[in-house]
Amino acid sequence: MPKLNDAFRNLNASYLFAEIRRRTKAFTDANPGARLINLGIGDVSRPLPPAVVRALHEAVDELARAETFKGYGPYTGYEWLAAEIARHDFAPRGITLGTDEIFISDGGKSDSANLQELFARDGVVALMDPVYPVYADANVLAGRSGAADARGHYAGIVYLPCTAANDFAPALPDRRVDVIYLCYPNNPTGAVATRAALARWVEYARANDAVIIFDAAYEAYIVDADVPHSIYEIDGAREVAIECRSFSKNAGFTGLRLAYTVVPKAARGRFADGSESSLNALWHRRTASKYQGPPYLIQKAGAAVFSPEGAKQVRALIEYYMENARLITEGLRAGGYAVYGGRNAPYIWLGAPAGRSSWDFFDTLLTRAHVVGVPGSGFGPSGEGYFRLTAFGSREQTEEAVERIRTRL
Repeated sequence: MPKLNDAFRNLNASYLFAEIRRRTKAFTDANPGARLINLGIGDVSRPLPPAVVRALHEAVDELARAETFKGYGPYTGYEWLAAEIARHDFAPRGITLGTDEIFISDGGKSDSANLQELFARDGVVALMDPVYPVYADANVLAGRSGAADARGHYAGIVYLPCTAANDFAPALPDRRVDVIYLCYPNNPTGAVATRAALARWVEYARANDAVIIFDAAYEAYIVDADVPHSIYEIDGAREVAIECRSFSKNAGFTGLRLAYTVVPKAARGRFADGSESSLNALWHRRTASKYQGPPYLIQKAGAAVFSPEGAKQVRALIEYYMENARLITEGLRAGGYAVYGGRNAPYIWLGAPAGRSSWDFFDTLLTRAHVVGVPGSGFGPSGEGYFRLTAFGSREQTEEAVERIRTRL
């Protein structure tokens, strides 16, 4: 038999969302008449914007005609979509990007998991805690960590606690690290980073020859004018930061799968022999080796997001979900819960009732209110005692879920 990758044995026993599905299925199998409301996994519920649907139909028609048929596209995505991204997502904020610095992909999860391949196996990784599980899992599978300890911390990874005690703002590492994962607006806490906070991270990365992987998948939900939408709004960030964004949660592309990552040419790294290389060149080489690019019709749909009509429709989607966030936040606060987030992000971060673990609260919410959320401990040890709800449900389900939580628990 072939030798297996021992790093798989270091992963926690079950992926968070798979465990949620398992427990939910067990409950519904035992209670077939229960009507569940799922405010857990962050999947959108509203249909695609009409401009996007029209672009998909037009693209299918193009593929049906010999004169407009498209086969393999560029590995890194079509230049015309990258140009729209640079023009609409960055130029209005004074950020100039070349189209060859924008790599279009099939999802932010894939990018945030794969970017670690740029870095040496013995590099030290720092993670916000709690945080999106993929960041840790990808690095564990790459062999940068041993098994988790009793607290749930993977050996070899530097954890940066984010709790109510520090306003969900992690302190700088107390040691040198090579790679730092930051996610703002944050999943799961809904927290945002001020300009001054991001400047401190950029300064740290520059002083320590580190790189920041900045997940900005939820930047479209920011409403506060003084909150940066991109890390490249900070001077010096182009030399030390890679930024990931997605079409999933703003334009409803969770089923279509489209995202992009910005790898500036100014960002560099060093090989073991001391020679340097552009991270952009390495990511281009990796992309060409392992990826074929998103389908043509999906990229055409992505371009429609930036049309005047598409932009207006996407904004309407965001406002719909943020009204849900307001209803959850205000409703649960009125019910006596400690509630965080929900203003610049579609995630609401609850303090579980005193003395209740995150998974205990999950089971209680499921069995008594028939509402599915996400236990905070699944995002990291510092998430224990917290619970995540999302604003991506329908308006009717969101209102009913809040009422159930307030009256059945």
